[in-house]
Amino acid sequence: MSAVPPLPNDAPGNIPNYLVWSILSTIGSFIVCCVACLSFPGIITGIVAIVFSTQVNSKLNQGDIEGAKRASKNAKIWNWVTTGILILTVVISVIWFIAVGPDAYMEYMEQIRQQMEQQQGG
Repeated sequence: MSAVPPLPNDAPGNIPNYLVWSILSTIGSFIVCCVACLSFPGIITGIVAIVFSTQVNSKLNQGDIEGAKRASKNAKIWNWVTTGILILTVVISVIWFIAVGPDAYMEYMEQIRQQMEQQQGG
């Protein structure tokens, strides 16, 4: 009977890249930004998370285990930051929506959109 020994904790296959989490949190931030205009920082931090996530596999392919671990750790941190921004934005938006009512909320969002269009056009 032969048994395959378990991989050590620092084996290349055990270094997560968090790419799916990065993509989903960035998409979530983008969707919330389109609705509430508050989650723009989440899009930026989500892109940073995606960059670090993609570096994990690149560094593993180059044989840079320590670099892959650092990139994985950074991706995880930026994913938590993005997820925190996303959750905070949703909570603030819901509280704000309840406090001011749907008509005032939508009117304010329309004002923000118009200001953004004026800044882009002028």
